Amino acid sequence: MALHGTTTGAKTGERTRDANVPPSRHGTTRPGAWFAALLLLTVSIVLGCRVADTDAITPIPQLLAFLPWLLAPTAVALLFAALSHWRIGLVWGVAALAVTAWYIEPYGKTMEPGGVPVAEIRVLTANVEFGRATDGLIEAVSKQRPDLVFVQECEDTCQKKLDQAFGKDAKGRSTAEPGERVYPYRQAVESATSEGSDGSVILSRHPLTPAKGIPATLGMPGATADVDGQEIRLQLAHPMPPLPSHLGTWRKELAALRDYAAANIGRPTVVAGDFNATQDHAAFRRILDTGFMDGARLTGDTRTPSWPALTAPAFGAQIDHVLVSRGFTATRTRFLDLDDTDHRALVVDLTLRKST
Repeated sequence: MALHGTTTGAKTGERTRDANVPPSRHGTTRPGAWFAALLLLTVSIVLGCRVADTDAITPIPQLLAFLPWLLAPTAVALLFAALSHWRIGLVWGVAALAVTAWYIEPYGKTMEPGGVPVAEIRVLTANVEFGRATDGLIEAVSKQRPDLVFVQECEDTCQKKLDQAFGKDAKGRSTAEPGERVYPYRQAVESATSEGSDGSVILSRHPLTPAKGIPATLGMPGATADVDGQEIRLQLAHPMPPLPSHLGTWRKELAALRDYAAANIGRPTVVAGDFNATQDHAAFRRILDTGFMDGARLTGDTRTPSWPALTAPAFGAQIDHVLVSRGFTATRTRFLDLDDTDHRALVVDLTLRKST
């Protein structure tokens, strides 16, 4: 009897101990840890390229455009790591959050040039997507009344509409409606097709002197404007987008913009347009490293999305920019929604100052 009681007690004790043992994690928690690891690995690769100051290869350039939004998958990974009691994952996730937050900070120099104001300039830049948003652009120009307008993807019909709305005819008579601002001066690259993306035009209410511009697939015209007696160099920016098959062209054309900026940092210069790049792309940061400043950065609007218009401003990336050389300050930035284009238009008010 004693032996039987002892055996029964032993079995009871074993059952008691078994009840206190946590259930196996192999069925539920391990997949959660693996999922967290996959998310963190993806985020870490993108962040690693940002730290290494390289745009690498597809899909890194495409993901870098949305670097601030890496916070979302990192937060999800942290949740799964916590549910899985995966301590390494928790540490990894917190580190990824910290690095992402660090790089969300605005990039590039800012300065307050001394001297007196010598020119006030309002710049508007818009990608009208194969000319489809030309009517919306005309309305925006009429309301905003900019001094300079940089238009990308302006094919033949787009340029004819702009001529009709803001130009002058062969006899110098205005073709604009009464009260509209006239833009008789322009420098353009014609589109090779009727519905092409390679047409670009700079409109100005100030006299323009043609400049060589930068050779590029999508057309990047240049000019020099006489604004209240001040010569201001103008360069439209529209490099190829970083599509997998065009990464080399994208880098090459951004490098050409960088060389232009480096050569003109000492002169009053405005470079504006659809750069197809954000401050998280190394190729774009090279332009800022010359000393050029982003107008949106100067007004505290660095991370305001300009593309894609369908999800902005809730979600997107700022790939449309107005860059300026030393001597400029920016006082106000606006992002405008236009119909029939995947970009938001950008308006920046600039002041050029010079030492007396």
